[in-house]
Formats: sequence, structure tokens, C-alpha cells
Amino acid sequence: MSVTDSTSGPSLNDILANSKTTVTKTSNDGLAAAAGSKTGKNELGKDAFLQLLVTQLKNQNPLDPQDNSEFVAQLAQFSSLEGITTLNSSVNNISSSFKSSQALQASSLVGRSVVVQTGSAYVDSTKSMTGSVVIPASVAGTTVTISDKDGKAVKTIELGSQGQGNASFVWDGTNTAGEKVDPGTYTFKASAQIDGKATDLITYLPATVNSVTLSQTGGEMMLNLANMGSIALSKVQTIGL
Repeated sequence: MSVTDSTSGPSLNDILANSKTTVTKTSNDGLAAAAGSKTGKNELGKDAFLQLLVTQLKNQNPLDPQDNSEFVAQLAQFSSLEGITTLNSSVNNISSSFKSSQALQASSLVGRSVVVQTGSAYVDSTKSMTGSVVIPASVAGTTVTISDKDGKAVKTIELGSQGQGNASFVWDGTNTAGEKVDPGTYTFKASAQIDGKATDLITYLPATVNSVTLSQTGGEMMLNLANMGSIALSKVQTIGL
């Protein structure tokens, strides 16, 4: 004798199909809710990432669970994300400390006398000033020509033969006739015969720091010199009193 089930209802295949569809929808809704918990931020932080992972595990299809290798890969991604977040925080702290150090260094430079790589300087002719010339190789003779703001030469200082290195010179603020010149900005041009050709040389001249400009983008600190404009800190040779 056979028994026939005349009750109309869904088959086992239909139940499994509906179960899979329901679980998938729930999972998608959970993931969407977790992704929406970023509180308006564009980036996916580690907290939101972990919430997405947990939501995915809670709502996975029991008939088709997540593959172990995929789960391990997601854990590795979460670990990498957490490491990057920690690294970013450390870099930001270092950057803040560096800016504080720069500000402290800048405040200590204001009002100080510095010797910088430049071809012109503001000169108080009531007293002598000292500068230096960079000699790239031994030379038989070196001269420093001093010109006023109009480009007129007021005095030439002979340094004679010099060996490789820095050669200092002193100007007493007088012209060729021995008269005191007016205070102001003067140009210093050093030259020497090297391999039979007249060669311009680098000069280092004194200046006073009026203020300091700090870069907001991590650039180099700029010194604002009295009557001389701005110059990079890297061009400073000596910091005096």
C-alpha cells in the first residue's frame, strides 16, 4: 500500500532556495548598515571594517559558510589596516613634535647675528664688518669689490694669494679715498684667477635675523633678515650672538 501526500506546499528545494535568498538579503542589509555607520566619513576606518567582518560572519549562509582562506585573508586585511592607522598616528605625532621643535629653534634665532651665503649685505659703516670668501683651489690673487646700491664700486680689497678653504676679509666702511660711506646695502663680488680665467667666488656676509617664517607644508625654515629679505636656513654658515 502506498501513501500519497496530497498536501500542497513548498518542496525541500524551494525551502533551501528561500532560505539562501533570505540569508543573503539579511547579510546584505547588515553589511549596508555597518558601512553606513561611518558617521558620514569617506574613509573606512578599522572599527567600521571590524563591524563589517562581524556582520558578515553573523549573517553568513549556514548551508554555504564562508571559506576559511577568505576569512584568513580578511583578518590579514584588518591587521594591515590597523597597522597603517597606528603608523599614521605615529607620523602625525612626530610631525607635531618637529613643528614644535622648529618653533622653539625659530624663537631663539630672532635678533641673532648670522653669517649667510649671499652677495649683498646691509652695512653699518660706523663700524667694521667681517666677511669671508670660499676659495675652491689655491690661487695667486683674490679680490673683493664692494659696490653701492647704484652699482658703483666704492672699494676693492686685495686678499693676495690664498690656499683652498675660506679666506676672511674686513671692511672698515670707507671708500677708496678713505672716507666713510653712508650706511646701506652694498654688493660684494669676489673673484680670482683659476686656470687662467677670472672666476666669481661665493661670499659669506653677516646679517641680523628680524623674524622667522615656518613652512606649513614641511618645507625649509626661512630667515627674514634686516634689510636683506628672506634666506633659507640651509644657507647659514654661522650663528652668532
